[in-house]
Amino acid sequence: MNWRGYILPVLLLLSLTACRGNNEPSHSGNLSQEGSNAEPAAYGKYVDPVVMRIRFKVPDSRLNTGDSNDNNPITRYLESITNIKVVHSWEAKGEETFTQKVQLAIDSNDLPDAMVVDRDQLKKLIDNDMIEELTETYKNYGSELIKEMYDSTKGEALNDATRDGKLYGLPNVAINADSPSLLWVRQDWLEKLELQAPKTFDDIEAIAQAFVNKDPDGNGKRDTIGLSGYRNIVYGTKPHVNGLDTIFSAYHAFPTNWIKDSSGKVVYGSITPETKQALAKLADWYKRGLIDPEFALYKETQEPIIAGKTGMFFGPWWMPYYPLSEAVALDTKAEWRAYAAPLDASGNFVAHMAPVTDRYLVVRKGYKHPEAVVKLLNAFTRLERRQDPNQEEVKKLDDFSAQTGIQPRAYYPFDLLLDYSDAIEKHYSDIQQTLHNKIDPDTLDPDTRLIYDQWMADSEQPKKNLEGWKAANAYKYGVAVLTSTAIEGVRSVFYGNTQLMQSKWPALQKLESETFLNIIVGDAPLSEFDAFVAKWRSLGGDKITQEVTVLVDRK
Repeated sequence: MNWRGYILPVLLLLSLTACRGNNEPSHSGNLSQEGSNAEPAAYGKYVDPVVMRIRFKVPDSRLNTGDSNDNNPITRYLESITNIKVVHSWEAKGEETFTQKVQLAIDSNDLPDAMVVDRDQLKKLIDNDMIEELTETYKNYGSELIKEMYDSTKGEALNDATRDGKLYGLPNVAINADSPSLLWVRQDWLEKLELQAPKTFDDIEAIAQAFVNKDPDGNGKRDTIGLSGYRNIVYGTKPHVNGLDTIFSAYHAFPTNWIKDSSGKVVYGSITPETKQALAKLADWYKRGLIDPEFALYKETQEPIIAGKTGMFFGPWWMPYYPLSEAVALDTKAEWRAYAAPLDASGNFVAHMAPVTDRYLVVRKGYKHPEAVVKLLNAFTRLERRQDPNQEEVKKLDDFSAQTGIQPRAYYPFDLLLDYSDAIEKHYSDIQQTLHNKIDPDTLDPDTRLIYDQWMADSEQPKKNLEGWKAANAYKYGVAVLTSTAIEGVRSVFYGNTQLMQSKWPALQKLESETFLNIIVGDAPLSEFDAFVAKWRSLGGDKITQEVTVLVDRK
């Protein structure tokens, strides 16, 4: 099972991620104000139809209702409230195939009217004057809702899509809470073996030893795992299941990120002495059997967690949505808790933070209705955040979703959902105040009210309703740790590619991942790290570092 394909629909069911976005027309003169008295420019419906050609990424979900990707309840609803007819110029299934086709469209200058691109593609489009400047369009047609979401980044998101004071794209917004990776522990095993909650490296080591050697599941076999792992070692940006980023961060090592050293020089985090220290610790743990001896062999990294064999693993706050929901469904006795561990030598919890944004909705140069892109973004963002006032029509979409299992977001025209950067912390704070009778549940915003209701359902009947269990445990334990922990966040000083990276980076990344894995599993000595650094530098790393330094200094 592909867990990435699973977690996004499930997690987004609560509208808790911010990975997508949309577009709208910019200069119109034919907008009606029907149903949009508060914000006529943002939500006004065109009197005459406006056509918008897009490239569409086909979702995993399948329409079995006689509908098509460009003609279904979601697309028909969005068209009905905007009078924007979205036409699929072409479709592609799978992230890699879609990305390749988008790149081909850019290289051949055959752009759709609007599309979502990455940071490097945005740069190329701006450099070659291929996309519309959107400063006034966004100012005039952006809804208050999306403006508030962008404002939650303190201007960073929009600034990332701006050059020379001009806005060229509508960015996504990273959820702050998605960056830190926490240590998830089988609490029932911890209590059975009378172990203390983990804080330090030594604590984790002691717990892992006990989980491996003391039969915590009580089946009389030595078949339990101390700490799970991910064969690629780190994720580098937003974490998911089993990455070991937190171990590195505790040593103030930030592999795959560009950071500044103590002297202020830009360095690649994978080649620092601190990274070598972290690898030494992991190699020692693996040699002693504290890390899953088969972690590099799994087809899907979450397999031992779901099977109930793992006692500890690293992952973000939303792990109860997946894979823990699957694990608990198979073993209802399992209890999982999150901890901010390990701490660094000074007792601080350190985490690398994801970029504020990394995807951008752009409009083809010459498209007559750039404001239509913004208006569509307004429309489906309002729908996604459950603030659409058209309750009867929204209920029909909810019914369609319940009957088919298809979430509306799968058929939005653009893969760019927006939320507040501090959305998760806001939800948790409001729920806590509601639980303490300081806020009336009926006054909660729709997103928060849904989580609150699921929390209450699980409190009344623990583990009876898995949807309630997911939300309750993600917030009670994952988000609770984030909001009560002073996190020392470190963000990369550079994202994207340099000129030399385009030819050299794949080989350097392969060298890095193979070296790290070989050192940890004992196929190479720790001294191999020094050889890796020398080779990395000679194969283009030093020149790439010079390129990155120049770009960082220009900021």
